[in-house]
Amino acid sequence: MSSRIKRFFFLAAGLVSIFILHTVIVNRSDFSWNNKNEKSSTDNTSNQAQTPEWPQGGHSGSSSTNSTLVDTPDGLLRAGLVALVRNSELEGMRSTIRQVDDRFNRNYGYPYIFLNDDDFSEEFMREMRAITKAPVYFGKLPREHWGLSPYVTEEKVRESLERNKDRFLYGGSYSYRLMCRFQSGFVHKHPLLQNLEYYWRIEPSVDYFCDIPYDPFKYMRDNKLVYGYTISPMEAALTVETLWETTRHWMLENPQFIPDQSFMYWVVNEKAKYTLCHFWSNFEIVDLSFYRSEAYQSYFDYLDKAGGFFYERWGDAPVHSMAAALLLRKEQIHWFEDIGYHHPGYSHCPEKPDMRSRCVCKGKSDYMYKSVCNRRFGEVDNISKDRALELAHMPDLK
Repeated sequence: MSSRIKRFFFLAAGLVSIFILHTVIVNRSDFSWNNKNEKSSTDNTSNQAQTPEWPQGGHSGSSSTNSTLVDTPDGLLRAGLVALVRNSELEGMRSTIRQVDDRFNRNYGYPYIFLNDDDFSEEFMREMRAITKAPVYFGKLPREHWGLSPYVTEEKVRESLERNKDRFLYGGSYSYRLMCRFQSGFVHKHPLLQNLEYYWRIEPSVDYFCDIPYDPFKYMRDNKLVYGYTISPMEAALTVETLWETTRHWMLENPQFIPDQSFMYWVVNEKAKYTLCHFWSNFEIVDLSFYRSEAYQSYFDYLDKAGGFFYERWGDAPVHSMAAALLLRKEQIHWFEDIGYHHPGYSHCPEKPDMRSRCVCKGKSDYMYKSVCNRRFGEVDNISKDRALELAHMPDLK
């Protein structure tokens, strides 16, 4: 065999080896976001998560909602899809990931981050890695993020659960209240999210009806958006009986955090009455510098000290929505009308032909076109800081 033919066979063998190695690495979903660190994101014996790493210079470190973001070398932003999920929700989570991948993420490969108040099972981690080629990370909640607030008493919480168990959905559920408090004040503090600038909250057993032919994270950045949602219903009044009352006291005690212009009229009408409108936060895409801001942290701490997460049933959806309306302008909040979505309770599918042509909708899915809160979103505009504080004062003047 001539030396030229030998060199050809050696070269071919080398290319085949490189292809096989690449295939093995790409089909693992536990590598770092820059695809260079092949170490597992989870120690399977201790379930301690490894923080995803960004390439050198990829993280701006800014906490400003208007910070200039730098794309990573592969074109992705510092963003991820995050789920709080339990081992028992494996099949529902697989269904969601399959749909998100098919509709959007197979073209991008943004990481999935799964959080749990318990250790993830080997089966859960194995099945999540098998369902997607995107990087996958698993994390356990720090003890201080998941538990009874230090500002409430166990006795009063037990009394509240008993009193409310038949008054409204999850009225007697302690774990549901833990979840709402975590999602309101701690999800953005988890170590696995420390390098993220944006997050997209996902849930098990939901449906995504439409192809998404663009990057929603980049759409948020390019349009200077802070909060994105798909569905906006009204909250059950009995679950938030004192939320607005507590919020207005926070406003009066902390006027320095109220911006010159805000979208407060969406959650409080001209007579200072709470509209109960909220963004359904089981789907939300958020610039995390908003949740990390001093203003939002002050607001959450004030609510936590009031005890309403446990004594009532303040959900993360009305809390996030109240904060967004008080601290953001209308033009910083975006309805992703083109993202068809179903979570048990409500469905949305776009009606506009150019959007709906990318969708396969199920059942009755026109809720948002009948929603009182969606209509109000289109009708009201920003108000001044003086007017916002005047509304906060009004109940005292009656």
